[in-house]
Amino acid sequence: MPDRPESRFSRRGVITTFAATAGVAAGGALLANGGGTEASPRSTEEGRRTEPFHGAHQPGIATPQQRYALFAAFDLEAVHPVRKRPLTTEQVAANFRTLMEQWTVVAESLMQGRPPRLRPVGSPQAPLDSGIADGLDPSRLTVTFGLGPELFERIGRQRERPHRLRPLPAFRTDRLEDAWSGGELLVQVCADDPQVVSRAFRSLRTRAPGVARLRWSQQGFLGVFGDSTPRNLFGHKDGTANPRLGSAEFDAAVWATPQDEPAWFSGGTYLVFRKIRMDLPKWDTSPAHTQDQAIGRRRDNGAPLSGGHEFTDLDLTRTGPDGKPLIPADSHVALIRDIPMLRRSYNYDYGFQGITEPIVTAPHDDGHADHDHGPGMPKHAGGGHDIYDSGVLFCAYLRDPEEFVRAQRKLAESDRLNDFIRHTGSAVFAVPPGVRPGGHLAAGLFPTR
Repeated sequence: MPDRPESRFSRRGVITTFAATAGVAAGGALLANGGGTEASPRSTEEGRRTEPFHGAHQPGIATPQQRYALFAAFDLEAVHPVRKRPLTTEQVAANFRTLMEQWTVVAESLMQGRPPRLRPVGSPQAPLDSGIADGLDPSRLTVTFGLGPELFERIGRQRERPHRLRPLPAFRTDRLEDAWSGGELLVQVCADDPQVVSRAFRSLRTRAPGVARLRWSQQGFLGVFGDSTPRNLFGHKDGTANPRLGSAEFDAAVWATPQDEPAWFSGGTYLVFRKIRMDLPKWDTSPAHTQDQAIGRRRDNGAPLSGGHEFTDLDLTRTGPDGKPLIPADSHVALIRDIPMLRRSYNYDYGFQGITEPIVTAPHDDGHADHDHGPGMPKHAGGGHDIYDSGVLFCAYLRDPEEFVRAQRKLAESDRLNDFIRHTGSAVFAVPPGVRPGGHLAAGLFPTR
């Protein structure tokens, strides 16, 4: 979408019962979800460190972006944890519902700065909380939940599956790994303190055994940026073209409506998650001009190469002294312009990954395997690129994941950044609408008890 000052997004600033009793309710009566009003924006009042949990939409989407994030995917258990017998669809559905009820209670408590009110199922003597965040501010904690494409068949709710929820197709440049792809349930935890993030994740995870198992997790961070656009590990600003929070443009790009989705999903959205590994050794030894041409923007101030400031519209027709476009047609920004989405990405840097066994490298389309990036580097799946794991946890919230698919197909064909990046993880989730007081997540899937 066009870059302009008013379009910038402001940045200041599951699982519970044992399958043995599939239908047991969570502690306390939890009412079915219903319509609600939009949560008011976070107060800028000094000392306010909590984000609202209740509202028409889940927190952690239109929330001003926090500094730390954890993403974790779970799969519902298919076998009884004690009897070792396959669970029926009805049992899986009952476990899922109870899971959502308990996770709702836990998330609400944590976001308000209180310890969870429910003990881990099956461990009646276990502490309510790990204690690792005792005395710490909630640090604008948000917890957001998503539902994967395979979930709805697992719980016998195929007719209620959001219409645009389907697995992402394979893209030409993908080098995906099962270790961080897919999932039936997603938990996104964000806060300004990494220890608060860890505490929240542990509180949710300890309520999962017997019902769901962890599939993958990833952690990310952002620099201190105040009102400015955060930078990725390439040093470039990431999210310049985000729609402005509260605008009609934002609502049209992000939120689902009852006109084109099941009624229960109105006010929900979709999350496309991609783990993108950056070849930082190659990037850091490339000329600054090559870097800017790959992005289509200047690294220092984020301005398009066609001139202006960070929020100046791209001018793809403007040429330089050599007669060539100042913004290359195959630059990243030229290819993704006009794609309606909210980028809420995070950097990650896991450092050097010690690998004791060689990894077979997948060939590129030209039939050649990835090359090593330096003398003396072991030949592990691309040498320096693959044994040093850093990059971006790309997160796009949008009303229709097909918009991302359209953009990614273009990028896979000709994006100059493909010389420096590799997509290694991929998932898509439907993010249900928010919760009213007394309700629980995804309650619309179960209108009656």
